[in-house]
Amino acid sequence: MAKFMDVHEGFFGVTAEQLSAAHDADLKIEGEEGVHFERAWLDPESGKVFCLSTGPSKEAVMRVHERAGHPTTQVYELTAEV
Repeated sequence: MAKFMDVHEGFFGVTAEQLSAAHDADLKIEGEEGVHFERAWLDPESGKVFCLSTGPSKEAVMRVHERAGHPTTQVYELTAEV
């Protein structure tokens, strides 16, 4: 399974509770695409959210996020880890 990091923009002023709710929306449907969202991080000042996932493809990650209501095209496959 490949690892991915994606970036969402426009999440200014979002709370940890709102981030958790968005993450839960992904978790509810991730299995339908063979994806697993491991973690999400929030920087409310920049309005960015970063998500770490595993899955079969970048497109599968994008489909889950779109269906969960927070689409992004910024999905990066992580091919090296130290």
